[in-house]
Amino acid sequence: MPEPADGNDHVVAPAQAADDVLRVEHIAKRFGPVTALRDINLHLRKGEVLGLLGDNGAGKSTLMKILCGFQRPDEGQMFLRGDPYEPHSVDHARKLGIDAVYQDLALIDELTVFHNMFLNREKVQSPLPFLANRIMRKEAREALDDIGVNIPRLNVPVAKLSGGQRQAIAVARTVYSEADILLLDEPLAAMGAKEGALILDLIDRIKREGRVSMIMVLHNYVHVLTACDRVNLIQDGVITLDKPTSETSVEELTEIVVDEYRRARQAAQAQAR
Repeated sequence: MPEPADGNDHVVAPAQAADDVLRVEHIAKRFGPVTALRDINLHLRKGEVLGLLGDNGAGKSTLMKILCGFQRPDEGQMFLRGDPYEPHSVDHARKLGIDAVYQDLALIDELTVFHNMFLNREKVQSPLPFLANRIMRKEAREALDDIGVNIPRLNVPVAKLSGGQRQAIAVARTVYSEADILLLDEPLAAMGAKEGALILDLIDRIKREGRVSMIMVLHNYVHVLTACDRVNLIQDGVITLDKPTSETSVEELTEIVVDEYRRARQAAQAQAR
């Protein structure tokens, strides 16, 4: 097993399975003097939902941005369906079948609900390149109704919607794309309990179909155990836990995080002496 630069012995060795659709090996990312990711090893199976846990600043969003082509890693390699994967943009990753819900949602406040649903994937009429607004409005309505989130009017700017409604638009846009790998960064953020339950139900439906694989960044351990098949925990720029959710519990996950916090605090105190 490769050792990270500082000798941290909690790093999980590169894992893989015969039905992997995505594999990440020894990914590192630095922003000037700050090391966001040190040695990330991760794999995702076909039809699997992988939960990604970690404290704020652990590197979860950075990893998701690398996977969807928004940022490039400084080290390491990635494989998509067995072939080398080096996305040079978000659009490139989307063409290869990977789509994402970002933590900042990537919505344009001035655009309508249905235009945001088709942002950067607009449908056009032919032979003239005019926007097919009627088709986009119809498909947006069908997608949102399928989730069950109540957004009565699709012609209003998204700036006028609640945080939960905006989140639902971002999730629906990604889920109803043609991608077969979905990256969901905090998909339940800003949602109330009812809206969050609708999204979890949608994710469960997709999981049962078995066609789409997902990685979800979550903070709620109960949601992880309910919605995900497997859980990874990022700590200090490495993945320190890789377990099926059926083999862990809220108590174990809490204990691991608390122990790591104590270890980091003791190391900081020792360094300050």
